[in-house]
Amino acid sequence: MPKKNAMIKDATLIVDGLTIKHSTRRIAYQIYEANFNHKAIYIIGVAKSGVLFAKSIITVLKKISDLDIHFIQLEINKKDPHLPIKTSENLSVLKNQSVVLVDDVLNTGSTLIYAVKHLLEIPLKQLKTAVLVNRNHKNYPIKADFKGISLSTSINEHIEVNLNPKSEGVYLQ
Repeated sequence: MPKKNAMIKDATLIVDGLTIKHSTRRIAYQIYEANFNHKAIYIIGVAKSGVLFAKSIITVLKKISDLDIHFIQLEINKKDPHLPIKTSENLSVLKNQSVVLVDDVLNTGSTLIYAVKHLLEIPLKQLKTAVLVNRNHKNYPIKADFKGISLSTSINEHIEVNLNPKSEGVYLQ
């Protein structure tokens, strides 16, 4: 049985840091395969853990490809996604570009669907989504194009992604 982690109270480690690294690398290769014929790609990380996961993907992409990689941070209120969305750059730079929207966990789909709605205000060449964990509890018609793992959990269980190198892992609470 997986160990409990003192860093995250009453949580069970279900995916360790090494597995996260392997998943990140695999996702980066999949993103490159889907974009090898483009000169540039925009990786958009959903704050907070989605940003960290996006930056990990970017690190691998820079090693394996010659793509011109741009990063944008997107902030959305996950409890009330109808509120205004903030981005670290003006989205006009995305016009006719290939974009990958990255978050740590795809749960109900509300965060990604509202972020996608916001991004589609600009004419994009391509928009894909990437998540580390797909929970299969979607309330909206959105899927992860690239995913690390799929978990069948109860709706009452909570998934915590920790990308801190000292306690990196996916935890079930």
